[in-house]
Amino acid sequence: MATSSTALSLGTLQVFSLPSFNRSVPYIPLTSHTFPAKPLFRSLKSNPNLRKFKCRTKASMAETVTPKSKAKVQVFDSEEDLAVSLAKYTSDLANKFAQERDSFTVVLSGGSLVKSLRKLVEPPYVDSVDWSKWRVFWVDERVVPKGHPDSNYLLAYDGFLSKVPIPAGNVYAINDALSAEGAADDYETCLKHLVKNKIIDQSEGSGFPKFDLMLLGMGPDGHIASLFPGHPLCQENEKWVTFIKNSPKPPPERISFTFPVINSSAHVALVVAGAGKADVVHAALGDDSKSDKLPVQMVSPEGELTWFLDKGAASKLHAWS
Repeated sequence: MATSSTALSLGTLQVFSLPSFNRSVPYIPLTSHTFPAKPLFRSLKSNPNLRKFKCRTKASMAETVTPKSKAKVQVFDSEEDLAVSLAKYTSDLANKFAQERDSFTVVLSGGSLVKSLRKLVEPPYVDSVDWSKWRVFWVDERVVPKGHPDSNYLLAYDGFLSKVPIPAGNVYAINDALSAEGAADDYETCLKHLVKNKIIDQSEGSGFPKFDLMLLGMGPDGHIASLFPGHPLCQENEKWVTFIKNSPKPPPERISFTFPVINSSAHVALVVAGAGKADVVHAALGDDSKSDKLPVQMVSPEGELTWFLDKGAASKLHAWS
Protein backbone atom coordinates (compact mmCIF):
# COMPACT_ATOMS: atom_id res chain seq x y z
CA MET A 1 0.00 0.00 0.00
CA ALA A 2 1.02 2.87 -0.73
CA THR A 3 4.80 10.79 1.44
CA SER A 4 11.28 19.83 2.33
CA SER A 5 11.17 22.10 4.84
CA THR A 6 8.89 24.91 5.96
CA ALA A 7 8.49 26.03 9.53
CA LEU A 8 5.34 26.76 11.48
CA SER A 9 5.97 27.51 15.13
CA LEU A 10 3.47 26.39 17.76
CA GLY A 11 4.52 25.97 21.36
CA THR A 12 7.70 23.92 21.42
CA LEU A 13 6.72 20.82 19.49
CA GLN A 14 9.62 19.62 17.41
CA VAL A 15 9.70 18.73 13.74
CA PHE A 16 12.78 17.74 11.82
CA SER A 17 14.24 17.92 8.36
CA LEU A 18 15.15 14.38 7.32
CA PRO A 19 17.98 15.16 4.95
CA SER A 20 20.06 16.77 7.73
CA PHE A 21 19.02 14.39 10.52
CA ASN A 22 21.59 12.64 12.61
CA ARG A 23 21.67 11.68 16.25
CA SER A 24 23.76 14.68 17.25
CA VAL A 25 21.98 17.37 15.24
CA PRO A 26 20.01 19.84 17.41
CA TYR A 27 16.25 19.49 17.00
CA ILE A 28 14.31 22.45 15.71
CA PRO A 29 11.46 23.53 18.03
CA LEU A 30 8.58 23.67 15.58
CA THR A 31 5.07 22.35 15.59
CA SER A 32 4.93 21.67 11.90
CA HIS A 33 7.72 21.27 9.35
CA THR A 34 8.69 19.02 6.42
CA PHE A 35 10.54 15.68 6.36
CA PRO A 36 12.07 15.23 3.30
CA ALA A 37 -0.71 -11.14 0.26
CA LYS A 38 -0.65 -13.80 -1.36
CA PRO A 39 -3.46 -15.82 0.13
CA LEU A 40 -2.93 -20.05 0.62
CA PHE A 41 -6.47 -21.15 1.32
CA ARG A 42 -7.05 -22.31 4.85
CA SER A 43 -10.22 -23.72 6.27
CA LEU A 44 -11.66 -22.90 9.69
CA LYS A 45 -12.47 -25.79 11.97
CA SER A 46 -16.02 -26.28 13.03
CA ASN A 47 -16.45 -25.13 16.60
CA PRO A 48 -19.36 -23.80 18.69
CA ASN A 49 -17.39 -20.62 19.31
CA LEU A 50 -17.58 -19.87 15.61
CA ARG A 51 -21.18 -18.80 16.08
CA LYS A 52 -19.82 -15.38 16.77
CA PHE A 53 -17.78 -15.39 13.57
CA LYS A 54 -18.82 -14.68 10.02
CA CYS A 55 -16.00 -16.20 8.00
CA ARG A 56 -14.51 -15.88 4.59
CA THR A 57 -11.15 -16.99 3.29
CA LYS A 58 -8.63 -15.60 0.85
CA ALA A 59 -5.47 -17.15 -0.47
CA SER A 60 -2.81 -17.08 2.46
CA MET A 61 -5.34 -15.27 4.63
CA ALA A 62 -8.46 -16.15 6.59
CA GLU A 63 -10.82 -13.38 7.66
CA THR A 64 -13.64 -13.23 10.16
CA VAL A 65 -15.90 -10.52 11.49
CA THR A 66 -16.66 -10.46 15.20
CA PRO A 67 -20.25 -9.23 15.60
CA LYS A 68 -19.76 -7.93 19.15
CA SER A 69 -17.09 -5.39 18.21
CA LYS A 70 -17.69 -5.36 14.45
CA ALA A 71 -13.93 -5.89 14.14
CA LYS A 72 -12.46 -7.63 11.13
CA VAL A 73 -9.90 -10.29 12.03
CA GLN A 74 -7.44 -11.26 9.33
CA VAL A 75 -5.03 -14.16 9.86
CA PHE A 76 -2.02 -14.70 7.59
CA ASP A 77 0.17 -17.74 7.12
CA SER A 78 3.28 -15.67 7.80
CA GLU A 79 4.34 -12.28 9.08
CA GLU A 80 5.62 -11.58 5.56
CA ASP A 81 2.10 -12.04 4.15
CA LEU A 82 0.78 -9.83 6.95
CA ALA A 83 3.23 -7.06 6.02
CA VAL A 84 2.24 -7.25 2.34
CA SER A 85 -1.46 -6.94 3.20
CA LEU A 86 -0.84 -4.15 5.72
CA ALA A 87 1.00 -2.16 3.05
CA LYS A 88 -1.90 -2.47 0.63
CA TYR A 89 -4.44 -1.59 3.34
CA THR A 90 -2.47 1.52 4.34
CA SER A 91 -1.84 2.56 0.75
CA ASP A 92 -5.51 2.22 -0.18
CA LEU A 93 -6.55 4.40 2.75
CA ALA A 94 -3.83 6.94 1.97
CA ASN A 95 -5.09 7.26 -1.60
CA LYS A 96 -8.70 7.49 -0.47
CA PHE A 97 -8.11 10.30 2.02
CA ALA A 98 -5.64 12.13 -0.25
CA GLN A 99 -8.38 12.38 -2.88
CA GLU A 100 -10.94 13.59 -0.36
CA ARG A 101 -8.85 16.32 1.24
CA ASP A 102 -5.35 17.73 1.53
CA SER A 103 -4.06 15.46 4.29
CA PHE A 104 -3.86 11.86 5.47
CA THR A 105 -3.39 11.70 9.23
CA VAL A 106 -1.55 8.60 10.43
CA VAL A 107 -0.70 7.60 13.98
CA LEU A 108 2.19 5.21 14.64
CA SER A 109 3.09 3.15 17.66
CA GLY A 110 6.43 1.65 18.67
CA GLY A 111 7.56 -1.93 19.06
CA SER A 112 7.32 -4.28 16.08
CA LEU A 113 4.71 -2.16 14.28
CA VAL A 114 7.32 -0.20 12.30
CA LYS A 115 8.91 -3.41 11.03
CA SER A 116 5.50 -4.52 9.74
CA LEU A 117 5.33 -1.33 7.63
CA ARG A 118 8.47 -2.27 5.68
CA LYS A 119 6.60 -3.13 2.47
CA LEU A 120 5.39 0.46 2.19
CA VAL A 121 8.93 1.61 1.46
CA GLU A 122 9.23 -0.82 -1.47
CA PRO A 123 7.67 -0.75 -4.95
CA PRO A 124 4.93 -0.31 -5.90
CA TYR A 125 3.92 1.72 -2.85
CA VAL A 126 7.00 3.88 -2.32
CA ASP A 127 6.49 5.30 -5.82
CA SER A 128 2.70 5.41 -5.97
CA VAL A 129 1.72 6.88 -2.60
CA ASP A 130 1.36 10.68 -2.38
CA TRP A 131 3.64 11.06 0.63
CA SER A 132 3.24 14.85 0.60
CA LYS A 133 -0.26 14.43 2.05
CA TRP A 134 0.86 12.36 5.06
CA ARG A 135 0.78 13.82 8.55
CA VAL A 136 2.50 11.52 11.04
CA PHE A 137 1.90 11.34 14.79
CA TRP A 138 2.69 8.95 17.63
CA VAL A 139 0.10 7.26 19.83
CA ASP A 140 2.71 7.22 22.57
CA GLU A 141 6.32 8.17 23.09
CA ARG A 142 8.99 7.57 25.66
CA VAL A 143 10.31 10.78 27.23
CA VAL A 144 13.91 10.22 26.20
CA PRO A 145 16.20 12.03 23.74
CA LYS A 146 15.34 11.29 20.13
CA GLY A 147 18.67 9.59 19.55
CA HIS A 148 18.04 7.20 22.46
CA PRO A 149 17.45 3.51 21.62
CA ASP A 150 14.10 3.64 23.48
CA SER A 151 12.74 6.49 21.33
CA ASN A 152 9.72 5.57 19.21
CA TYR A 153 10.66 8.48 16.94
CA LEU A 154 14.09 7.00 16.28
CA LEU A 155 12.58 3.57 15.64
CA ALA A 156 10.17 5.05 13.09
CA TYR A 157 12.89 7.19 11.52
CA ASP A 158 15.30 4.33 11.02
CA GLY A 159 12.71 1.87 9.75
CA PHE A 160 10.28 4.06 7.84
CA LEU A 161 10.51 7.86 7.81
CA SER A 162 14.07 8.00 6.46
CA LYS A 163 12.99 5.89 3.47
CA VAL A 164 10.00 7.93 2.23
CA PRO A 165 9.65 11.61 1.22
CA ILE A 166 7.15 12.73 3.85
CA PRO A 167 7.58 16.49 4.32
CA ALA A 168 9.47 17.18 7.54
CA GLY A 169 6.87 19.68 8.66
CA ASN A 170 4.28 16.91 8.51
CA VAL A 171 6.03 14.75 11.12
CA TYR A 172 4.99 15.67 14.65
CA ALA A 173 7.43 14.52 17.32
CA ILE A 174 7.24 15.38 21.00
CA ASN A 175 9.52 17.94 22.62
CA ASP A 176 11.84 15.69 24.56
CA ALA A 177 13.36 18.66 26.40
CA LEU A 178 10.20 18.92 28.51
CA SER A 179 9.05 16.85 31.44
CA ALA A 180 6.57 14.04 30.78
CA GLU A 181 3.70 16.27 31.90
CA GLY A 182 4.98 19.23 29.87
CA ALA A 183 5.50 17.10 26.75
CA ALA A 184 1.95 15.70 27.01
CA ASP A 185 0.45 19.19 27.39
CA ASP A 186 2.56 20.49 24.51
CA TYR A 187 1.50 17.64 22.21
CA GLU A 188 -2.18 18.14 23.08
CA THR A 189 -1.84 21.86 22.33
CA CYS A 190 -0.43 20.98 18.92
CA LEU A 191 -3.29 18.58 18.19
CA LYS A 192 -5.86 21.20 19.12
CA HIS A 193 -4.20 23.69 16.80
CA LEU A 194 -4.27 21.18 13.94
CA VAL A 195 -7.93 20.35 14.58
CA LYS A 196 -8.78 24.05 14.62
CA ASN A 197 -7.04 24.45 11.26
CA LYS A 198 -8.83 21.38 9.88
CA ILE A 199 -5.64 19.42 9.26
CA ILE A 200 -6.91 16.77 11.66
CA ASP A 201 -10.59 15.93 11.45
CA GLN A 202 -12.79 16.16 14.55
CA SER A 203 -15.29 13.57 15.66
CA GLU A 204 -18.80 14.95 15.57
CA GLY A 205 -19.81 12.48 18.23
CA SER A 206 -17.02 12.85 20.78
CA GLY A 207 -15.36 16.17 19.94
CA PHE A 208 -11.96 14.47 20.08
CA PRO A 209 -9.54 14.45 17.13
CA LYS A 210 -10.46 11.91 14.47
CA PHE A 211 -7.35 10.48 12.85
CA ASP A 212 -7.70 8.78 9.50
CA LEU A 213 -5.62 5.77 10.47
CA MET A 214 -4.18 4.56 13.75
CA LEU A 215 -1.62 1.78 13.44
CA LEU A 216 -1.29 0.00 16.77
CA GLY A 217 0.81 -2.84 18.08
CA MET A 218 0.02 -4.75 21.26
CA GLY A 219 2.26 -5.75 24.15
CA PRO A 220 2.38 -9.30 25.53
CA ASP A 221 0.37 -8.08 28.54
CA GLY A 222 -2.37 -6.64 26.32
CA HIS A 223 -1.28 -3.02 26.63
CA ILE A 224 -1.62 -0.61 23.72
CA ALA A 225 0.07 2.77 23.43
CA SER A 226 1.30 3.39 27.01
CA LEU A 227 -2.00 2.32 28.52
CA PHE A 228 -1.29 -0.69 30.74
CA PRO A 229 -3.60 -3.25 32.37
CA GLY A 230 -5.16 -1.97 35.57
CA HIS A 231 -3.59 1.49 35.28
CA PRO A 232 -5.84 4.48 36.09
CA LEU A 233 -4.89 6.15 32.79
CA CYS A 234 -7.07 3.60 31.02
CA GLN A 235 -10.04 5.46 32.51
CA GLU A 236 -8.94 8.97 31.51
CA ASN A 237 -11.78 10.43 29.45
CA GLU A 238 -11.11 14.17 29.28
CA LYS A 239 -7.51 14.71 28.21
CA TRP A 240 -6.37 14.11 24.65
CA VAL A 241 -2.80 13.30 25.65
CA THR A 242 -1.75 12.07 29.08
CA PHE A 243 1.51 11.10 30.75
CA ILE A 244 2.87 8.37 32.96
CA LYS A 245 5.90 8.52 35.25
CA ASN A 246 5.78 4.97 36.62
CA SER A 247 5.34 2.81 33.54
CA PRO A 248 5.37 -0.91 34.39
CA LYS A 249 7.61 -1.31 31.35
CA PRO A 250 10.79 0.77 31.05
CA PRO A 251 11.47 3.54 30.41
CA PRO A 252 9.21 4.86 33.18
CA GLU A 253 8.28 8.28 31.73
CA ARG A 254 6.03 8.37 28.68
CA ILE A 255 3.21 10.26 27.04
CA SER A 256 0.18 8.59 25.46
CA PHE A 257 -3.02 9.29 23.61
CA THR A 258 -6.07 8.48 25.71
CA PHE A 259 -8.79 6.01 24.79
CA PRO A 260 -11.27 8.71 23.72
CA VAL A 261 -8.75 9.83 21.08
CA ILE A 262 -7.89 6.30 20.00
CA ASN A 263 -11.56 5.38 19.75
CA SER A 264 -12.49 8.46 17.73
CA SER A 265 -10.38 7.21 14.81
CA ALA A 266 -11.82 6.52 11.38
CA HIS A 267 -9.70 3.37 11.00
CA VAL A 268 -7.65 1.38 13.51
CA ALA A 269 -5.34 -1.47 12.57
CA LEU A 270 -4.17 -3.74 15.40
CA VAL A 271 -1.07 -5.52 14.17
CA VAL A 272 0.09 -8.53 16.19
CA ALA A 273 2.59 -11.21 15.20
CA GLY A 274 4.23 -14.10 17.00
CA ALA A 275 3.11 -17.03 19.15
CA GLY A 276 4.31 -15.16 22.24
CA LYS A 277 1.17 -13.03 22.06
CA ALA A 278 -1.27 -15.84 21.31
CA ASP A 279 -2.65 -16.01 24.86
CA VAL A 280 -3.51 -12.31 24.89
CA VAL A 281 -5.03 -12.48 21.40
CA HIS A 282 -7.20 -15.35 22.62
CA ALA A 283 -8.20 -13.36 25.71
CA ALA A 284 -9.10 -10.37 23.54
CA LEU A 285 -10.96 -12.19 20.77
CA GLY A 286 -12.10 -15.41 22.41
CA ASP A 287 -15.03 -15.86 24.80
CA ASP A 288 -14.49 -13.21 27.44
CA SER A 289 -15.20 -14.55 30.90
CA LYS A 290 -13.08 -11.99 32.71
CA SER A 291 -14.61 -8.96 34.38
CA ASP A 292 -11.50 -6.80 33.91
CA LYS A 293 -10.80 -5.86 30.32
CA LEU A 294 -7.34 -5.72 28.89
CA PRO A 295 -6.45 -2.35 27.34
CA VAL A 296 -6.50 -3.92 23.87
CA GLN A 297 -10.12 -4.95 24.46
CA MET A 298 -10.99 -1.29 25.08
CA VAL A 299 -10.11 -0.39 21.48
CA SER A 300 -13.52 0.23 19.94
CA PRO A 301 -13.31 2.98 17.32
CA GLU A 302 -16.15 4.98 15.83
CA GLY A 303 -14.87 3.76 12.49
CA GLU A 304 -13.44 0.40 11.44
CA LEU A 305 -11.21 -1.90 13.49
CA THR A 306 -9.11 -4.48 11.67
CA TRP A 307 -6.85 -7.04 13.34
CA PHE A 308 -3.81 -8.19 11.35
CA LEU A 309 -2.54 -11.47 12.85
CA ASP A 310 -0.04 -14.03 11.71
CA LYS A 311 -0.84 -17.67 12.38
CA GLY A 312 1.40 -17.69 15.46
CA ALA A 313 -0.53 -14.88 17.14
CA ALA A 314 -3.84 -16.54 16.17
CA SER A 315 -2.77 -20.05 17.17
CA LYS A 316 -4.94 -20.20 20.29
CA LEU A 317 -8.09 -18.90 18.65
CA HIS A 318 -10.47 -21.82 18.15
CA ALA A 319 -11.14 -20.74 14.57
CA TRP A 320 -7.51 -21.30 13.60
CA SER A 321 -6.38 -23.96 16.07
